[in-house]
Amino acid sequence: MNILISTDQIYLHGGIEKVMATKVNYWANLPDTKVFIVTTEQRENAPCYVLDYKVKLIDLNINYDRSKSYFSAHNLKKSLSHFRRQKKLFKELEPDVIISPNINFDHYWLPFIKEKSKLIKERHSSRYQEADRRKSASFLKGIKFRLDDWIDSRYDHIVVLNEDEKKYVKSDNAVVIPNPVALTDLRADLSKKQVIAAGRLSPVKGFDDLINAWAEVHAEFPDWQLHFYGQDYLGTQAQLQKQIEVRGLNRSVFFKGNVDNLPETMTHYSIYAMTSETECFPMVLLEALSVGLPVVSYDSPHGPKNILLNEQDSFLIPYKKIDIFAVHLKKLIADERLRRKFGQEAIKNVQRFDLLNVMKKWEIVFH
Repeated sequence: MNILISTDQIYLHGGIEKVMATKVNYWANLPDTKVFIVTTEQRENAPCYVLDYKVKLIDLNINYDRSKSYFSAHNLKKSLSHFRRQKKLFKELEPDVIISPNINFDHYWLPFIKEKSKLIKERHSSRYQEADRRKSASFLKGIKFRLDDWIDSRYDHIVVLNEDEKKYVKSDNAVVIPNPVALTDLRADLSKKQVIAAGRLSPVKGFDDLINAWAEVHAEFPDWQLHFYGQDYLGTQAQLQKQIEVRGLNRSVFFKGNVDNLPETMTHYSIYAMTSETECFPMVLLEALSVGLPVVSYDSPHGPKNILLNEQDSFLIPYKKIDIFAVHLKKLIADERLRRKFGQEAIKNVQRFDLLNVMKKWEIVFH
C-alpha cells in the first residue's frame, strides 16, 4: 500500500505535525507499505519531529506567501504550479490513500485529481465557532460555506477527532478517529513547584486567561512558577508579556520557547494547565496524561471533555470561568497527594488512546 500525506510543511512545531509524525512512523514499518509526505513549502528545513528513515519526503517548492490572501494574484499564480506538480506526482506515485490533514489550496481540487486513490480529509480544529458564523453569514459567505460542504462530500471520508465534531460535517462521510499517543515510561515528578502550559502562542490558546488566573494563584503561592512552551504567533508573546508585567508576575511567569520532546519536559512539572478558546483533540493533553501529569483545563469546545475524566485525572472547569479555574489550580498546588492520585489515574486513562488501538481504526478506514 502507498500512503501519501499532502500538507504545507513539517518543520514548525504543532499538533498536526506531531500527530502526523506518530502515524507515518507507524505506517512506514508495516509490511508492503510505502509512506510519502508531500509538502508545498518546506523551504529546505528539517522536519521538527523525528521521522522514520523509510518515510519519503517530497517538497513541491510552491512557497505560498502566507502574509497574503489565498486569493491574491501572487498566490493564485502559485496555485497553478501547485496543481500541475501535484497531479503529475500522483500519477508517478500511484498512492492508494491520500490524506489531507489541513486546509490548503489543494483542498478544493484533490477530489478531482485523486484518480483511483481513497481520499481522506482530517479535521484537526474545532468547527464550533464556524457554526455560529454560518448562522449570520452574508450571501457571499453563505455561498462559500455551501461550496466547502460540497467539496467535503467529494472526499471518501472526513476524519474528525471526537463525536461532538461529527455534527459539523454536513455530508454522511464523517468518521471519528481520535489522535493517538505513544505510551511512555516517562513519569512526572509532581513535587516540583512548577505548572506548564504549551501550544502556539496565539489568541485562540487563551493564555491571557491563564495569566489572570495565575495572578490569584501567585498571591497565595508566590514560590510557584508558570512556564509557557510554544512558538510566538503574530506578536502574541509581546502582548502576554505586557500583561505579565502589569500583573506583577515577572518573577513567576516565563516563556520557554519550543522543545523537541515535550513529554520529557513535562516530567519536570507538577500540573498541566489549559485555557483554550477551542480545542478539537489536543495532543498536549494526551502527552500530559501519558507521563502522569494532572490537568486543570477549561471545558473548551470540544476536545478536553473527550479526553479528560473530571475529578479522576483532572479538574474540568466551566468554560471561561477564570475564578473557578484559579480555585482548582490552587487546590492541586496545595495537595501533593491529590496530584499523585490524579497522576496515577491519568496513566491508566490515557491507554484508551494508545497508538495501536487508534491505528486499528485507521486500518478499517483504509480497507
